[in-house]
Amino acid sequence: MKYAANTSVSSDKSQGEVRKILARYGATKFGYLEEDQRAVIAFEIHGRRIRFVLPLPSRTDESIVKTAHKYAYHRRTRSITAQHEAYEQAIRQRWRALTLAIKAKLETVESGIATFEEEFMAYVVLPSGQTVGEWMHPQIEMSYASGKMPPLLLTAGEEAIQ
Repeated sequence: MKYAANTSVSSDKSQGEVRKILARYGATKFGYLEEDQRAVIAFEIHGRRIRFVLPLPSRTDESIVKTAHKYAYHRRTRSITAQHEAYEQAIRQRWRALTLAIKAKLETVESGIATFEEEFMAYVVLPSGQTVGEWMHPQIEMSYASGKMPPLLLTAGEEAIQ
């Protein structure tokens, strides 16, 4: 079962909670954008611009349709109300999961378990507008496809261990 699969916390409340969490941990700027199938949260913290993209479900997403069937009176038909509720529930679930992820990353840094860079590297926005994760993903794929891996360890004056 997905985290917060049955949450009643609204998306708006989760967004507000993210904003409060970011302020508490020192974010200086915050922005939010929502489109049909994604929401974007961007902020500045520790001298870095960070961007999270939250994929949102489509109203015709197979998981939404299946969930709506649970609430329908007949398996062959789904009520519009049931489909709408399943769609809204899926959106609430995703916002709760993103809230948890951001809070956990910031607390991990605050507790000294990891550095800010270790927790947020994939979400750092580069001058090109891409995140580090978006930039690295194709390079990682090419590395595995070619079989040419980067060195695991570098030591002064010695060759890297492959």
